[in-house]
Amino acid sequence: MTDTPAPVLYNVVLDTADARRLAEFYRGLLGWSYRTGDEPPPTGQPDPEGADWLVLRPPAGGAGLAFQQVDAVPEVTWPDGPVAQQLHLDLTAGDSAALQEFRARAEQLGARLLQDRFDDPQEPLYVFADPDGHPFCIFVG
Repeated sequence: MTDTPAPVLYNVVLDTADARRLAEFYRGLLGWSYRTGDEPPPTGQPDPEGADWLVLRPPAGGAGLAFQQVDAVPEVTWPDGPVAQQLHLDLTAGDSAALQEFRARAEQLGARLLQDRFDDPQEPLYVFADPDGHPFCIFVG
């Protein structure tokens, strides 16, 4: 070991074929804000930032969520199939009522339910796919 401090996690980056759409999904789900300069342009105006790289920041600070524009993203087929998940996000809810509210919000924003374990007495949770097919979990934690 050296005396050099450990690196600090700054962003988790998701590849996407539509950076603005996916950033808007997570902004709506998490209630986070865009990094200065990444906000959507006025309606009808070009969106050069949305065609490349966008970052959301949590209100209390800490690691952000970034969206990198790519040509295509193969949809994960988890838990079965040839395309394994390579990363997923774990999000927590304070209690079962909040978990149900988050499920409704996620689905209203375009998430697809992959697994429903709401009745699990040890760890109530939902597994979703975001609009690009990236899996994420919301559980009582």
